Amino acid sequence: MKKKVLAYNRVEKPVLDQLEKEFDVRFFKNVDVENDSDFLQWLGETEGIIGLALPVTKELLDRAPNLKIVSNVSVGYDNLDLPELTKRNIAATNTPDILTDTVADTVFGLILSAARRIPELDHKVKSGNWTEPLGPDHYGIDVHHKTLGIIGMGKIGAAIAQRAHFGFDMEILYHSRRSKPEAEKRFDASYRELDQLLGESDFVCLITPLTPETEGMIGKREFRLMKDSAIFINGSRGKTIVESDLIEALEKGEIAGCGLDVFEKEPMDLHNPLLSMENAVTTPHIGSSTWETELAMSELAAKNLRAGLSGEKPPTMINPEVWDKRR
Repeated sequence: MKKKVLAYNRVEKPVLDQLEKEFDVRFFKNVDVENDSDFLQWLGETEGIIGLALPVTKELLDRAPNLKIVSNVSVGYDNLDLPELTKRNIAATNTPDILTDTVADTVFGLILSAARRIPELDHKVKSGNWTEPLGPDHYGIDVHHKTLGIIGMGKIGAAIAQRAHFGFDMEILYHSRRSKPEAEKRFDASYRELDQLLGESDFVCLITPLTPETEGMIGKREFRLMKDSAIFINGSRGKTIVESDLIEALEKGEIAGCGLDVFEKEPMDLHNPLLSMENAVTTPHIGSSTWETELAMSELAAKNLRAGLSGEKPPTMINPEVWDKRR
């Protein structure tokens, strides 16, 4: 008998088709995980979960007595109650590294779009309001030879620094839990305490994971420390900033603009002030969303799933202590 697998939200079709040949798979998309009877019945029988953004809580795990592995199709795993999974000896995996360059491309796209006001000016052309040569009211700002402050110099942060340093001759500042000698050598990057970085940077890029320590780390005080000409970019998670404080900073001119791929609530409420701000560039959490990267992430997640269900160690475990206990 094939093992039962619950697929949720986003597993690319070629990978899902292959999994359906190997396992008894049910796919669910954006269901009410607390009340959907079909979902709950399958959850009670499944041995493996694969997908994106399923909130794996203690309450959900109570309803999944046969579960052996949760395979996230993402590098982030703030949707997982990791201590509870580990306590129950359930493997948790993610898909790191694959999306590094793709997310860095998206972040740099936000930097360029916000600095050169590309979405705003694109709308002006397409709406028929470009009727005469544009003047200073529509000028953007240069990116090249400016100072980029990166909060979180992990692999994605380093990929952003690479683009900035070699492509745009930018000065690189960074703030991280520990110093990064390799980044300092390769990109001529300089470590700064957070307050210093905020005050010195022309562009501030937040690219940290969401943890209890980073939740709300950029708020009213931090925005006030930035230059009034600065542009803030968030490519991490929406809750790493206080969104209402960002809106206030934009409204008061405490910073010049922002580029956001993540938000406190996703999808955004239609009344969110960010939607009507010309100096806010917004994309719908698509940092890793290219055909190549999404397929590769699904393939790695499937590889993790297969290993976890066959008694082998998954390639990219988040809680390797579970494997140690199983041995």
